Amino acid sequence: MDFMDSIRGMSFFDMHVHMTSRTTDDYQAMADAGVVALIEPAFWLGQPRSGVDSFRDYFASLVGWERFRASQFGIRHYCTIGLNSKEANQEELAEQVMEILPLFIYKEGVVGIGEIGFDDQTPAEDKYYRAQLDLAKEAGLPVQIHTPHRDKKQGTSRSMAIALEHGLEPGMVIVDHNNEETVREVLDRGFWAGFTIYPFTKMGNERMVDIVKQYGPERIMINSAADWGISDPLAVPKTAALMKQRGISDEAIKLVSFTNAVTAFAQSGQLSLDDLTQPIGIDQSQRYNGSSVLRGGQAPRIDKESTIIK
Repeated sequence: MDFMDSIRGMSFFDMHVHMTSRTTDDYQAMADAGVVALIEPAFWLGQPRSGVDSFRDYFASLVGWERFRASQFGIRHYCTIGLNSKEANQEELAEQVMEILPLFIYKEGVVGIGEIGFDDQTPAEDKYYRAQLDLAKEAGLPVQIHTPHRDKKQGTSRSMAIALEHGLEPGMVIVDHNNEETVREVLDRGFWAGFTIYPFTKMGNERMVDIVKQYGPERIMINSAADWGISDPLAVPKTAALMKQRGISDEAIKLVSFTNAVTAFAQSGQLSLDDLTQPIGIDQSQRYNGSSVLRGGQAPRIDKESTIIK
């Protein structure tokens, strides 16, 4: 049985996916699989940026072109804006980025400050993480935390302790990229626990099924974090399908793949459950600043079953 058959009719919210790195085919496949909304956190593009204007253009694309591009496939696009932990180590540039963040965090569709936190847990990362926590608190926005690949347990504990020190309520903080080592502390301290289903690293979907069975679905949410690396933008619906096959209830699946993300990020005032239950009228003849998702007179849809590309 195709994985789609078991989840047909379900709706999904991928609360961490880097669509700037993906193609319109990915948007179409996500829409076909039931993804109705997503959050794109600001992140590292793979090489160091050389100036603040590259950040400015990138942030503008997250609240502009990318939001439009998603809508052309019936998907609601939201984003979190922030200086990511890796680039916080370029201190001269980081200072300039901090100055422009207030120009973007209040824009339509921005549902939080993120993804921020630690990478190598350097003093510079600590400094700008703290500064952005204060910015989030001032703006009344949720925080989306990136937990480090190395020394994850220590980095996760440290991230939460600093958030509390800066006066943030745990319910306003989404701690992402959890694993078996970190989940209990995150949940015990009252934070939201995000899990990234990413091949060969972070979290596999079979392990994710076991975590939901052990801890239940409360304050847990899953995402794909699909980016320019080896990743799968269908990780959320695929994991939902596996959960269903392994006997997890539809109610629990909905919580971890849709409702919990809505509840957490609705605190921004930028999205609501009512928004996400209303379909988007798709008109691919529309343009954004003169540009269309269609190139050179393309038809709106591609026959993916055919081996001939016309």
